[in-house]
Amino acid sequence: MGVEKPPSPYRPKDPRRACCTFIFILLLLAGITALVVWLVYRPQEPQFTVMGVAIYDLNTTSPPLISTNMQFTIVTRNPNKRVSIYYDRLSAFVSYRNQAITPPAMLPPLYHRKHSTVALSPVLGGEAVPVSLEVANGLVMDEAYGVMGLRLVLLGRLKWKAGAFWSMHYGVYVKCDVLVGLKKGVVGQVPMLGSPLCNVDI
Repeated sequence: MGVEKPPSPYRPKDPRRACCTFIFILLLLAGITALVVWLVYRPQEPQFTVMGVAIYDLNTTSPPLISTNMQFTIVTRNPNKRVSIYYDRLSAFVSYRNQAITPPAMLPPLYHRKHSTVALSPVLGGEAVPVSLEVANGLVMDEAYGVMGLRLVLLGRLKWKAGAFWSMHYGVYVKCDVLVGLKKGVVGQVPMLGSPLCNVDI
């Protein structure tokens, strides 16, 4: 009779467990690499400035519907010397007293190279928008007074590019409060009372 061998205390490794361990280590290394790249490059927020405003139409004669046609010239600066920015799903609209007075307009994707400046000139409006009576009356009074406070809003998302590495997407919210002078019946470029920087939230 043969002598039976005692069962081996070592069991063969489960290939599924080994695969999961490998994937975990790979993701951990990728996360550490991304963190190191982020700490080395430390991207700064982009800067936006409104450089010009043109008002081609402002019709408040049929409340609660108003229609307007405006063009804003915005300069955006990427202050990063080693990081580029890619924007997509960008939209813009104009608000007055925290209420939109133009429908949102979609803007094309924008690739912002490192340490560069880009100018945008979207034309906003063209369609009637329902507003409150307070907003309609305020527009009429401000137009008669000759000074109007407007807010340009940009919404979308961005991601950073540092070398060969891309970050995840981040939501971006830009608001630019602008005070303009205008005279009833005069269309085109209007004077800006100051040139404030826009607030950028990412």
